[in-house]
Parts: sequence; structure tokens; C-alpha cells
Amino acid sequence: MVLSFHPLIKGDVNRLCAGREPDPADVAAIRSARAVVLPQGCPSGLYRAARDNCAHVFPNYDARFAFPGKIGQIRLFRSTGVPYPPTEIFENTAAYDRSRCSGFNLHIPSVFKFDWGGEGETVFLVEDHATMEDLLRHAKRCESTGQSGFLLQHYVPCGGRSMRVVVIGRSLVSYWRVQESGSFHTGISHGGRVDARSDPDLMMRAEATVLEFCSRTGINLAGIDLIFDAERPQADPFLLEINYFFGRTGLGGSQAYYRLLRREVGTWLRSLPA
Repeated sequence: MVLSFHPLIKGDVNRLCAGREPDPADVAAIRSARAVVLPQGCPSGLYRAARDNCAHVFPNYDARFAFPGKIGQIRLFRSTGVPYPPTEIFENTAAYDRSRCSGFNLHIPSVFKFDWGGEGETVFLVEDHATMEDLLRHAKRCESTGQSGFLLQHYVPCGGRSMRVVVIGRSLVSYWRVQESGSFHTGISHGGRVDARSDPDLMMRAEATVLEFCSRTGINLAGIDLIFDAERPQADPFLLEINYFFGRTGLGGSQAYYRLLRREVGTWLRSLPA
């Protein structure tokens, strides 16, 4: 029996668990299932109930919940040995102040990323120390509301473009996001355009990096962002971020995404032991 909690993917049994924790009936259904399909926005309680009570669960969100936030993703990159820009992690502004007292020197330029947020809204280019001080003041205000943690990465010149590799089951969809306005951000929400044709050799290298990363982590539903160093194009691409929620413009829209998702879930189900 296939149990689906995804509102748009039909199983033998279909349930919804939106806005609530799984109840005993949900857990009983999971225990009876051969496989469980979860929604992309699956909360941790539902995911844990599925993983604890069924051998076959899609998507695999082990890495998402074991390594949360942007800080968690850097720790995941470190543990798997994949290339990423030189990065320093700070749990709060007090940790940053202590690091300065211990001799830490800010690399200019750097990229400042809060531990939370998406679509580049909490990512900033630091081109001077005054900008960094402004960001630290902003970080302290965030800490007063209970949000803390940020990281600093060395800025990598990327020629105004980044690559998004979307992983859906065993399929990859890859495209450049190109920013021609001079903006630091390359994302589509910041005016970047989709380019699925340029430099196919670099695209293949990025896909190979993502496939190796996913083989180590089990990730099978995510948009993974990478950049190439424009000054060293032959170097391996750097992983930047894992987006478990991702835009669908580069996939051809929501309908194209759901067609691909349904196909890949079907392929996954057929691959399971009887």
C-alpha cells in the first residue's frame, strides 16, 4: 500500500497533515504502508513519524532536518568534503566579537548570510568594514527577537551568474541564472534570467558535483546552487546553498514541475522491493 500525504500525488491511501502534528491514525497508516510520499513542505514531526515507521519514504529529508539552516548546510558540506567557498560560522554577534578579539580579520569582499531566509533576501555583499558594522547591528536586532546566527564567505567572482541544479528523484534540471543589471544577486527573484544553453561543459561538471553530493547525502528533492570562479574556470564549482523550497520558473512552471515530480515518484515506487 502506498500512502501519500502529498495533495497532488495520488496513493492507495491519501491523507493530509497540514498545520498539525501527525495523530495516531496517521502513524497507524504509515506503519501499514509499503511506501510513504510526503509533501515538499513536510514538517519535522511528520517526517520523523514517517522515517521511524516506514522503510521507504520520499523525499529523503534526512540532511534537511539533521543540518538545518545555512549554517547547517555548511556543516553538511564540510562533513561530505564537497567544495564550497571559504566560510566562517558565527552562532551570534557575541561569537563574532570574541573571534575579533582572538585575531579574526574580515576578508574583503565577503558575503554575509543570515542562517535563515530564502531567495537571497538575507544575503549581503560586504565590500567594506562600515557595511559589516551595519550588518552586525542588524544581526543584534534580530537576536532580540530570537533569531541568531550568520556566516561569512569569501566572495567568489562569478561573472554575474550562478547555476541551479534541481534534483527530483533521479532527474536533474540545470540552468544558469544570469544577472545583467550589475546586481550582486543572480536569482530570478532579483531580475536574473534563465539560461539553459550556455557552457554545457560547465553544466555537466556542476551536475557531476551534485550527483556525487547527493549520493553521499541521500538528497533527492532540492534546488542546489553552485558558482564557478570566473578567474579559475577550470576549478571545481563551489556549492553555495541547498533550497528545499525552490522556484519553478527555470523548470518551465509549476505544471512542468508536477509532471516531473509525479514521474519520478512513480519511478521511485517501481524501484522498491515488492
